[in-house]
Amino acid sequence: MKVLIICTEKLPVPPIRGGAIQTYISGALPALKNKHDLTVLSVSDPDLPDEEVVDNVRYVRVPGKLLHIYQNNVEEYLSSAPTFELIHIFNRPRLVRPVREAAPKARIVLSMHNDMFKREKITPEEAAYAIEQVDKIITISQYIGETIKQPFPQAEPKLQTIYSGVDLDRFVPIYSQKARSIRDQLRQEHQLEGKKVILFSGRLSANKGADVLVRAMHELGKSFSNVALVLMGSKWFSDDGVTDYVAYVRSLANRSPIPVVTTGFVNPMDIHKWYAAADLFVCPSQWQEPLARVHYEAMASGLPIVTTARGGNPEVIEQNKNGLVVEDVENPTAFAQELSKLLADPQLCLEMGRYGRQLAEEKYSWDRVVRDIEQVWNEIQQLIHQDIPIGKLIKDGTTAPLEDQETALDQVGWISDLSQDEPVENEEIQVILEELAELEGVLKGIRDRKEEKEDTRLKEEKEEKEGALAEEETIAEKASINKVKIYDNNPPSPPWLNPLVL
Repeated sequence: MKVLIICTEKLPVPPIRGGAIQTYISGALPALKNKHDLTVLSVSDPDLPDEEVVDNVRYVRVPGKLLHIYQNNVEEYLSSAPTFELIHIFNRPRLVRPVREAAPKARIVLSMHNDMFKREKITPEEAAYAIEQVDKIITISQYIGETIKQPFPQAEPKLQTIYSGVDLDRFVPIYSQKARSIRDQLRQEHQLEGKKVILFSGRLSANKGADVLVRAMHELGKSFSNVALVLMGSKWFSDDGVTDYVAYVRSLANRSPIPVVTTGFVNPMDIHKWYAAADLFVCPSQWQEPLARVHYEAMASGLPIVTTARGGNPEVIEQNKNGLVVEDVENPTAFAQELSKLLADPQLCLEMGRYGRQLAEEKYSWDRVVRDIEQVWNEIQQLIHQDIPIGKLIKDGTTAPLEDQETALDQVGWISDLSQDEPVENEEIQVILEELAELEGVLKGIRDRKEEKEDTRLKEEKEEKEGALAEEETIAEKASINKVKIYDNNPPSPPWLNPLVL
């Protein structure tokens, strides 16, 4: 199948500047390219050509950074590009409309890595249109699926969570021979020999919580003397600039009783080395994180994890088995308490780390991610072969535009009626019938809401007209009264018009 993958406008593919979405795409490409004709569209970068073919994948890069600029260039590319059967858009539902207009016959899949369906990101009309036009919405976590489903319940049949993955050959467990040489060298370079190293990996921004973690070191320092903290990351991808927040974190680090190493930006191809040098990993996110990919990297590296009950992060944590979850996320003491449990029990750390590695191998490899994506793409391919109209039927139900849904229901109404009256032996058919019966109820609800809205609109219009008419009558009545008073009073003429006065 001829597939176009559209990345976001911020960072290029491959992920030479970092980026979770860019890493996700890059991790899945090696296997996907073997079965599909792939083109990846991303933002231009001074260190990458505007167009190239690498390992049978075509890369096209256009100016972006701002969405409206990127959107214009995406449209321009599609206007002259070959026809794609499937266009897979990452994390930008606002691109669905221009892509649909430029490629009216293409199937569209949307992958969501953030809460981009909230009102400050997209209008309700744009969101509804995007949901209508895509065949599937892949989410990086159950949490992100909920953020879409709650305001837009019509999206539910199209939602599917596909957790991200990690390179198991690059991120190796700290107890492996491959990690040992990397670990020893990095620890020696940064005077970390004999220390229990706590690792933070992420941007140095307030929502990532690095300051909370550094303040927790003051608590840990009261009980542990052989501990060090490593803050791996910068203010933004590939940007080592010093913001007020970065300066604040560094000032906290300078006063910490526990040594704190700040690495600045680390090339994405080298970050596995710091995981190999660590003993445990902390994700102190303060915001509703979709699901930070650092969890996968930590598990693959055989590190026990301390994370926060924010967004999708807890979805990959089995409490007390591969990690611990902090509920009181703004409280440094809460982190110190959980870290103390691990630092005081090396055997527990080892067991958690080994179990995390096992989970990474079983659930979070790129091979598994590719299998899940291919399953979605194969479903799309079946829709193409069956010539099913865009936006109407998908695996789990009907998602036709509102004006077509009643027609679609009428076409299958006899099956729905059958499900009410006659038993069906075939289990697959029974499932379909049950779904159709449920769909009939959904559509009835849609019709009822539509009629209710129309009744409300007509009622409001009537009340508005009656109010306007009453107001006009009141004004006319007042004017009439005033006019009578003027004539009744009949004031004398001004002196300069009275000849007797003159």
